[in-house]
Amino acid sequence: MTTRHRVAAATAVSALVIAGAHAIGATSAYADDKPTTPPGTEPSAAAPVRIDSASPGLKIPQGGTLAPVKVLDIAEVVEDLGGEQRRQETNQTVMMALQSEVLFPENSAVFNAQAAARIQAIANEINTQKATRVRVFGFTDDQGTYEHGQELSKQRADAVQAELAKTVTSPGVTYDVRGYSEDYPIADNGTEEGRKKNRRVEITFPRSTAGG
Repeated sequence: MTTRHRVAAATAVSALVIAGAHAIGATSAYADDKPTTPPGTEPSAAAPVRIDSASPGLKIPQGGTLAPVKVLDIAEVVEDLGGEQRRQETNQTVMMALQSEVLFPENSAVFNAQAAARIQAIANEINTQKATRVRVFGFTDDQGTYEHGQELSKQRADAVQAELAKTVTSPGVTYDVRGYSEDYPIADNGTEEGRKKNRRVEITFPRSTAGG
């Protein structure tokens, strides 16, 4: 059983600094420094029309200024009833989020028995979309130290990327692999339900219809 709702994600430019790389078979995985904007908010398109800030039709109050133009992607989000898996699609990308509990034991980066099948299913979709760039981001809740969360989230992202690479067959695929600790929560860390949603690994790749 699923629930559907639509959300608008504001987009912004982010600068990515490559911190390191290592080869895994015919693929590459990169660990990047912390971006200046939340992951997944990069612009997918330019503004469709030029806006004249001096146009009288805008009716800006005296002394006011026009904020920089932003392009909004309409995202469709599908989440299973327990919230264990969430799928978010725009016209450009597909993002799959798996709660850490469905992949790993508590405070561990070692897969449980069900993890491989879930990740392989996502890898098969990456093959279907013919994606050549895949992002694997790990996140934790705000319990414990930030440094421990950063290490654990990166280890989990590395484990998921390595499992994906066993099934993804697209030639020359490149992986961005990062751990963000408690940064960029998607729910309230003040409740266990919210913390459970924040403990996650996100896998993002372009849709084939977006030219990916």
